[in-house]
Amino acid sequence: MTDLAFEFAPVGIALLDRRVIQHCNRQFAETFGGVPSAYEGVPIAELYPSQEDFQRIGDRLQREDAKSGQYNDERIMRRRDGTLFWCRVRGRSLSTEEPFRTGVWTFADISDDRPVVTLTPRERDVAILTCRGLSAKEIGAELNLSYRTIETHRAHLLEKFSARKLPELVAKLSGMPL
Repeated sequence: MTDLAFEFAPVGIALLDRRVIQHCNRQFAETFGGVPSAYEGVPIAELYPSQEDFQRIGDRLQREDAKSGQYNDERIMRRRDGTLFWCRVRGRSLSTEEPFRTGVWTFADISDDRPVVTLTPRERDVAILTCRGLSAKEIGAELNLSYRTIETHRAHLLEKFSARKLPELVAKLSGMPL
């Protein structure tokens, strides 16, 4: 029965070991394109928009505040056909000392609630941290940038999302109704 629950879960589930897919369910394969068997042994890096994005997320998992063994965020991912989409990602490592060792991860396509707009990696970081409620100064400290640089990135985001003010931008980024 547990095999059925895994296989037919309404959210994509993947078992990863050292950031390589060992096994995934039907919804995972449907979300990214293809069949489950096509993902066995595939590095998860292939499903990121860029190697830079893959590295940045990996760096976050290594930070002291992320070593609880659990992780979640919303980010842009890449389907096998190359299209980008917003994805809610949640994971649990079986080892807090080695977060890339065996872990179970879920992937939910949330692109219907959130438009995919072409963003630079830095704009993506600023957008995510803005949605978490951080101020420009807090984001600057997190990314090791000046708050004025963060304000410039936010201005670009406002323009790209056709938002007039920060609350409207956050609503659009988070998929909330306006």
